[in-house]
Amino acid sequence: MVDYKNIKVIGFDADDTLWVNETYFREAEAEFSKLLSKYETPNKIDQELFKMEIGNLGLYGYGVKAFTLSMVECALDLSNKNVSPKTIEAILNIGKTMLNQPVEVLDGVEEVLEVLSKKYRLILATKGDLLDQERKLERSNLSQYFHHIEVLSDKKENNYSKLLKHLKIDLSEFLMIGNSLKSDVLPLVNIGAQAIHVPYHTTWAHEEVEEKEKNGKTYNTIETIRDVLNIL
Repeated sequence: MVDYKNIKVIGFDADDTLWVNETYFREAEAEFSKLLSKYETPNKIDQELFKMEIGNLGLYGYGVKAFTLSMVECALDLSNKNVSPKTIEAILNIGKTMLNQPVEVLDGVEEVLEVLSKKYRLILATKGDLLDQERKLERSNLSQYFHHIEVLSDKKENNYSKLLKHLKIDLSEFLMIGNSLKSDVLPLVNIGAQAIHVPYHTTWAHEEVEEKEKNGKTYNTIETIRDVLNIL
């Protein structure tokens, strides 16, 4: 049984923990596949786009803008530079549509934040494009519950260690809650903090982990974010 009695600060992931995000990427990938259907099969298009995204992470980072640039680059590659300006425009419009999506706060989120904010210091730790994440946070009306908001370039052990050191948060007093084992749970467990996994029904392939990566790691997995209130 995981003991949370020493926890004073709770960190929350944003995308697919507080609000819907990955669903829009899957829809965008389907639209992209239709636009490029004359050049390749849907499966091949998906594979090549994923490879392009991963290859560009070091340059573009995460988020919709990075994804849009990768779609454009992938279209040029798959078409051997023959893709039309009209198709490029359509790809850019996919990205704009994603950026303009309404923010759909997940069920139970505000209730949980309201309860926990009265007992704990809450921080938001997310990755992605700064402007887009700030926009989503503003539209979500959830910023009132957080003492600190951090948009990280990545969510690895060193990123969390630097953040917690900067905020003067003791590892033994920190708990992270998020939907991604790779980004929100295992890095925290690996540096000596605690984490709770709240799975989301759609996960980007880059965020998936193998069973061996989870072996020997102690963390709780809950079905819905409301279940947090039953264990804290």
